[in-house]
Amino acid sequence: MKPSLLILGGTTEAYALADVLAARDDLRLISSLAGRTTNPRLPAGETRIGGFGGPEGLATYLREQDIRAVIDVTHPFASRMGWNAVEGCRSADVPLLRLERPAWMPEPGDRWESVESWGRAVEVLRQGEARRVLLAVGRQELDHFAGLDAIWFLIRLVTRPDPLPAFPSAEWRLSRGPFDLADERALLDTQAIDTIVCKNSGGEATAAKLIAARERGIRVIMLQRPARPRIAMAATVAEALGWLDGILG
Repeated sequence: MKPSLLILGGTTEAYALADVLAARDDLRLISSLAGRTTNPRLPAGETRIGGFGGPEGLATYLREQDIRAVIDVTHPFASRMGWNAVEGCRSADVPLLRLERPAWMPEPGDRWESVESWGRAVEVLRQGEARRVLLAVGRQELDHFAGLDAIWFLIRLVTRPDPLPAFPSAEWRLSRGPFDLADERALLDTQAIDTIVCKNSGGEATAAKLIAARERGIRVIMLQRPARPRIAMAATVAEALGWLDGILG
């Protein structure tokens, strides 16, 4: 019987990893998606959608499916799933690897203000002189900013929230990365953006806005990544494949 591998996915790196592994005939590949996006893109191989029911539910699933290894490739801000993965894999005695893209690092010319919570981001906006803000934080975080009635927001999302938060002054833009640098430059210029609020997601798909902001001296308020458990780590798909080959022998 082929060994089974579970990918906790949903990110660009998870899809890339699944593309490589699905082409192999020496294992069974299952990818798990959280189910928060309507009509998500399905990765190569088998797919399951929805939560496991905490670490206990994950451990049960790993035993029932006879999973040999788990690779956590969830979003850097999906911290709860990261802790659940550690507890569930430990309980089921299944090896676990975390594949995570490196965080963005400031470069000369950047005007970044790092924050540890959305509450602090709101405080920074209230204290500053922000008037026209590109808000790129995800639909689950929008309510934090809806009460800032002195600011106009350009809110960029993959899917429109329902119901819409009651922003006094905002424009909604639905789009999915990767974003082109020329388009990001044009967006900041035509919308007269003076501040960007975002997460330190890392990766290339959404980094162009940071380059465009650096060129224009635009301030970036950036939420830093939450704490995660210390486990085996990989920064690239190639590193993850090497780890898996070592596990499977």
